[in-house]
Amino acid sequence: MSDRCLYHNTIEKFLDETNESILGKLISSYHGTAQTTTIEAWTGEIAIMKETLSRFADKTGQIIFEYDIPRLSKRIDVVLLYKGVVFCIEFKVGESHILEPDLDQVLDYALDLNYFHKFSQDKVIVPILVATKYKSASTIIQKSGYADKVLNPLITGKSDLITLINKVIQTFPDESPIDSNWIISPYAPTPTIIEAARSLYENHSVEDITRHEADKVYTDRTIAYILDVIQKSKEQRKKSICFVTGVPGAGKTLVGLDVAVRQTYQGQDEPVKDEGAVYLSGNGPLVAVLTEALARDNYKKCIERHEKKKKTDSKREVEKSIQIIHRYRDNMLKKIKNPVENGVLEIDPQKAVKMADSGYGEVEHVAIFDEAQRSWTHKRLADYLKRGGTYGNKLKVPNFPVSEAAFLIWALDQREDWATIVCLVGGGQEIHTGEAGITEWITALNEKFPHWDVYISPKLTDAEYAEGRVNELLQDNHHVTYAEDLHLSVSLRSYRAEKLSAFIHALLNFDKTAPMLYAEIKDKYPIVLTRDMSKARKWIRDKVRGSERTGILVTKESARYKPLAVHILPSDEENAVHWFLEDKTDTRSSNYLEDAATEIQVQGLELDYTCLLWDADMRYDNGKWRFYRFNGQTEWRELTPNTEGKQELIKYMLNAYRVLLTRARAGMVICVPTGNPHKTANGFWEDATRKPEFYDGTYQYLKSLGIEEI
Repeated sequence: MSDRCLYHNTIEKFLDETNESILGKLISSYHGTAQTTTIEAWTGEIAIMKETLSRFADKTGQIIFEYDIPRLSKRIDVVLLYKGVVFCIEFKVGESHILEPDLDQVLDYALDLNYFHKFSQDKVIVPILVATKYKSASTIIQKSGYADKVLNPLITGKSDLITLINKVIQTFPDESPIDSNWIISPYAPTPTIIEAARSLYENHSVEDITRHEADKVYTDRTIAYILDVIQKSKEQRKKSICFVTGVPGAGKTLVGLDVAVRQTYQGQDEPVKDEGAVYLSGNGPLVAVLTEALARDNYKKCIERHEKKKKTDSKREVEKSIQIIHRYRDNMLKKIKNPVENGVLEIDPQKAVKMADSGYGEVEHVAIFDEAQRSWTHKRLADYLKRGGTYGNKLKVPNFPVSEAAFLIWALDQREDWATIVCLVGGGQEIHTGEAGITEWITALNEKFPHWDVYISPKLTDAEYAEGRVNELLQDNHHVTYAEDLHLSVSLRSYRAEKLSAFIHALLNFDKTAPMLYAEIKDKYPIVLTRDMSKARKWIRDKVRGSERTGILVTKESARYKPLAVHILPSDEENAVHWFLEDKTDTRSSNYLEDAATEIQVQGLELDYTCLLWDADMRYDNGKWRFYRFNGQTEWRELTPNTEGKQELIKYMLNAYRVLLTRARAGMVICVPTGNPHKTANGFWEDATRKPEFYDGTYQYLKSLGIEEI
């Protein structure tokens, strides 16, 4: 059984197997407990497919239930491979009406296969929606208006499914056979998929993501250096890895996307065959917002050119070049021998196709990992895979032997020819428990991949990267080249104040240069202080012009924001998309200054003007920071660094403020509340969770740096 689906068989063997046996395999292959409605749906689907396929004269072909499209986290109810045609069948068991979202869903599946699935390219792909109680069926079989072989969606009830399939086969009688390894097909690029990403650099029109006034030369030299490493690796058939550092807001994400686009197109109008690059990030909100913004931009351009296109088509194109790193990782996991023997990762040839150049690896030569410092430790990844992830139908690997960084290098090392990894590294920005920092990458290179050439920014030796141990870790590695061009020293985000990141660093570390740095930047980049949220909102609204974006930010450990009329933005990615991209006519927009985003939602993204609401989770006290967590009910409890776990948590809490203090391009207001100074008639605090003493020290410290109060 392939890890890509819950059930797979030839049509002939499927017909010979009992319905109960097939259902049992679906249930046993499903990770988690299948709901009653799901089991009932599967029971109906099995019966319908049995009835339909039993009437075929030629029973040569394959049937697949719950097929997982590689790296997209979507599953197709049934895929039928028959007479050289790929049928994508979506069932709505018990439904008598056709709904537009259901039709869009099955068409999306067909298009995903057309774009992403190598052995489906150039095949007739037929999306069919089966509403089992529907009393009619499609009568016209035709291709869509696009330059591919995906048909317009077909509609039917259960009794006419065989009629539709036969009509398709009669319409396309001469299709070449489908590859026998279709189910484990490699993921592969197709032309035009990254057009939207390319437009980002040609036109700079996705202003919500990229607007800045700094000279682009700062990123150009870094991009050129990386592309040169890629070219040398190709010519010499070597494996190489580049570590790119940068101050917050320096454009690391833009560098990554730009390298992906330039490497894939290389100055041509169409992608260069077998030269592709993919940008990967573990930051779900970042990927969601970037993808949506680029897709909207691409769609708008197409409408302006009077091209026939749906917004979902634009989004799918963007998803080709911008992806969640976990999808990439999970697709490689499906190729390994499981369970792992003797702590050694090995490819299972029954689960993967070996290609001439890419070997068992993915087809991209170049993988760009944004925020590489956030890759998971061995323990976190092993624990995650041991339980099979957090969602249904995830692969379980009970004894996974390496960290995420080591596994990602191993994945690229599977290529037979050459490969380059680009690690984009933010210093001091690990904000989740279990994030390994950059140490894991270097350790993996030293211990498991000593044949890889390492190109490294000299800044990677600074304290915020790998705890300042980079030189020590690399001293015996003879394949290391240090390059100044791999460091982005100028913040593009705060385009009016290149020294913002230096000021924030000094502020958080009690560096005596902080007042001087503030004095240097305050005229170009206003930073002001208040104790009143209404004043903070008014300051922002007075500053903002045109389509500039504003927003309130809080740390995820913040707890007492409700008295200030602040609501926390729900954590799902759709809310992040609306918060960052909707305009000021939409109440879901950040501009309404009602929903506050946390460091989890804004890392890697930016606004024009921000309000940082500084809660009692991190407090200044006599020259040091003290850290607290709210118990959810009655009190804040101090974290003392007496265990390794608490030390790690304290580091993440400090980094959360580092992230939030560097999100604004144009200026920010910091609001440190006064708390509630009132007591009851009996002398007790009216609100013991917001005592003024929780906030006063922080306020006085920030004011002592010279920050202007409003």
